[in-house]
Amino acid sequence: MSALLRKSTLRLVLLFLASIYLFILAIELMKDGALALVPTAGMLIAPDDLTSSLGIGWLSAYVMMSGSPVAASALTFFDAQLIGRLSTFTMITGSRLGASFIVLLIGFVYLLRRRGGLENLEMGLMSLVVTGSTHLLALAPGLLALNYSVLPSVTLNSESSLLSATDAFVSPIISMFASLLPQWALFLLGLLIIVCSFALFDCCIPKVSLKESRFGQVSRLVYRPAIMFLLGAVITMLSMSVSVSLSILVPLSERGFVRQENVIPYIMGANITTFIDTLLAALLLENADAFAIVLIEILSVAIVSGIILLFCYRFYERTVVGFVGWIIGNPRHLSLSIAPIFIVPILLVIF
Repeated sequence: MSALLRKSTLRLVLLFLASIYLFILAIELMKDGALALVPTAGMLIAPDDLTSSLGIGWLSAYVMMSGSPVAASALTFFDAQLIGRLSTFTMITGSRLGASFIVLLIGFVYLLRRRGGLENLEMGLMSLVVTGSTHLLALAPGLLALNYSVLPSVTLNSESSLLSATDAFVSPIISMFASLLPQWALFLLGLLIIVCSFALFDCCIPKVSLKESRFGQVSRLVYRPAIMFLLGAVITMLSMSVSVSLSILVPLSERGFVRQENVIPYIMGANITTFIDTLLAALLLENADAFAIVLIEILSVAIVSGIILLFCYRFYERTVVGFVGWIIGNPRHLSLSIAPIFIVPILLVIF
């Protein structure tokens, strides 16, 4: 049995190392390929069009079924001077709004498989409402900080041993692809590889078998907002995927382990540490401004979430739970609420 355990652990470690390597390789490919996209994309994307970049990040996350590759793309566009600081910020925000849709999609899957009621959609809708409200509220302080250059002082040492080591491992592969493909294709290849890297990383996360008897011993913790906030932040930081950490809520809710109001602080915590991989992407780009933009994104969301938790949590909780209850209480309400999820980002891009 111990031999099987060691073999399983070794497999997970190798998958983890492979996913990290692919992530680094993808960022470098996207960085090189983005330079070739500047002349063409410059005619399609205005450098300082905040609403368009918000909508593009939002819709792109739907297409990619993940917000992290879209956030990484925003940073590579910024590094290539295709978009400005404000547009980078709003595109990353849009990627997070689009990523929350995945939890709702998983709720739909449970609804179809189990033929249950609309209650299976509660966690997905909760994720959408909490993520949407906190990130949209965080737009104002974040944009103000960027507009008035209230950027954290960040210095990235391009000669660090970490960056030098990673460059030595990925440079031969990049050179090979550069000799075989046109430069613009490197960005698309990098985008494909980064999606694969996140999928591979998800495979590294052990599948936890939930047992009600064991869960009951810690069930009282879910009634403490601070504990749930920290739990959401830690799980997302370890998994480097907000989609994974939030998707856990769907089966937990379906089995009755957690209730709507208990997961609000969990989602808030997850929405802060979900930027860890984006920070890593900025570090790999060796762009101090990009790194600072992501820091402001984190601080803005953290400040908004902190204010809600400290000063108006019960009001916020009643509002969110009431709104979600109104949606799932009537199929017509659900239709009226789902339609804007697709219409709004399209309108942002068009207008």
